Amino acid sequence: MRICILFGSLRNNSNTALLLQPFISELERLGAEVDCLKIKDMHIESCTACWACQNVFEGPGCPKNDDMNIVYESVMKSDCIIFASPIYSWYCTPPMKAVMDRLVYGMNKYYGDTKGPCLWEGKKCALVTTCGYEIEAGSGVFEEGLRRYCKHSKLNYLGKLAVRDINGKSYFQCESTVNAARDFANKVYNSLL
Repeated sequence: MRICILFGSLRNNSNTALLLQPFISELERLGAEVDCLKIKDMHIESCTACWACQNVFEGPGCPKNDDMNIVYESVMKSDCIIFASPIYSWYCTPPMKAVMDRLVYGMNKYYGDTKGPCLWEGKKCALVTTCGYEIEAGSGVFEEGLRRYCKHSKLNYLGKLAVRDINGKSYFQCESTVNAARDFANKVYNSLL
């Protein structure tokens, strides 16, 4: 089984990166193949809603020649997509939003001359996030957005792992947080069996 993690933090050693470490380690221990893409290190342009992709049914069909092709390939090969992003102003980071916009059009062929297929229908997805506010106040808006995104894209939403920054980086390395990350990895893995 293969899992694509779209890592949207703008810092390599961020709270979200620390939370992902035990999550990824546990997935790999269980036998999953994990492809973690650091979006900040990729050249991904924003979607311009040109809709050129909408009449290409055999693949994403985006005319932009950038690193989004790497994302498309990983997502297509994966059984599960993890959207991993810190919360910025109640939503994901700008690089993650750019990827999500490009995916929703490239993978869902709903708007062309003829309604086409959903290229990722039935795949599973989940959210891994960190925030500064109480969990619901901090991550609730993004989670609701992702739920709607999944419904529109015919993806199966598995839930979220969300951790609030209580006292800095040490909190993301404490036993309870590490165990929560491992437990969520088990939930994701078991959903794919």
